[in-house]
Amino acid sequence: MGNSGSAVKVCTDHQGGINWLSLSPDGQRLLTGSEDGTARLWSTADSQCHGHFQGHESYITFCHLENEAAFTCSADHTIRKWDVVTGQCLAIYRGHTSIVNRILVAKDYLFSGSYDRTARCWSVDKEKQIQEFRGHRNCVLTLAHYSSRDVLEEEEEEEEEEEKVSRDLLVTGSTDCTVKVWWVSSGRCYQTLLGHTGAVLCLILDAPNRELFSGSTDYTIRTWNIVTGEQLKVFKEHQGSVICLELVNRHLYSGSADRTVKCWFVDTGERIQTYKAHKHSVSTLKYHAGILFTGSGDACARAFNSRSGVLQKIFRGHKFIINCIQIHNELLYTASHDGTLRIWDIRGICKRSKRRLKKERSVQGRSSQKGSLSRLFNNKVGCMIQQEHGE
Repeated sequence: MGNSGSAVKVCTDHQGGINWLSLSPDGQRLLTGSEDGTARLWSTADSQCHGHFQGHESYITFCHLENEAAFTCSADHTIRKWDVVTGQCLAIYRGHTSIVNRILVAKDYLFSGSYDRTARCWSVDKEKQIQEFRGHRNCVLTLAHYSSRDVLEEEEEEEEEEEKVSRDLLVTGSTDCTVKVWWVSSGRCYQTLLGHTGAVLCLILDAPNRELFSGSTDYTIRTWNIVTGEQLKVFKEHQGSVICLELVNRHLYSGSADRTVKCWFVDTGERIQTYKAHKHSVSTLKYHAGILFTGSGDACARAFNSRSGVLQKIFRGHKFIINCIQIHNELLYTASHDGTLRIWDIRGICKRSKRRLKKERSVQGRSSQKGSLSRLFNNKVGCMIQQEHGE
């Protein structure tokens, strides 16, 4: 069993559950979006609340933080952009006709997915809708973005002359059991990926390898070639919905309603580890420095040795499901439906993990050297035998 940990700080400013937690690219700030209809900005330097964004007319479903601007989406059908210094609302993006449940910021684009069965693209600066992606038969739950320049060869790009103006593509996952890939410039559907028999809950993209991973309520994860639309592999060992995914060094981690996380080697499809001990669904996960951190519906966060699967530590204190986790400067941040943001010191387990990784590399190095000496010895013996036999 792992050791219990206590939080170094508990932030109780929100008056409702926290649905999402976003870390700025520079690591200086955190943004929380809450059931109380507000978002709050936190400094990672002093763990204090430095901004309170008010204006939404219903609960905030998701949030995204850039270095200079914050974005929130809400059940009030709108998306808002905020100034992180002044707290002023800079823009309101209107057009969706139902709950906006996911946003994604890429380049100068803001993408959104909604229960109104559409995804939309907005100009970040002009507060204007650029494109609407219509074709799903049910709500859009998850989004990913890439450029065809990341995945297509020059001769393949020439075949897509119609879309030459902009090579950006949006990927959407829906409760209609499909994943769709869209040209951003025209709104045209480029691929519909068929195979799932349940809602698509999560997506993760590996553009350099032309791969997309999707997790579903059908208990499977599927890998797709995002150029051809071909289904490459199906990972089938989960016994519940696949809720969250993380991809690190060709290892795919999947959190499920079956109370486990599984680690898969992407190149072969082999399941190489299962992380147990959760008493409820695994709602969120994050890999850091050889450690797999998880958040669960049992109100606990956990740290596992990513290689051995051994539970290193349990972080207890939340009262309800942990919806999101972030890691920065060896601090673990957990956001829960109980309305609190909790901050945990993970320096101890990080140091142990780094020492272990260093020791493993050292052992591997000695083993490799020993192997080389053994081969040298065997070669010499072989030469001596050949000489004795006059070969």
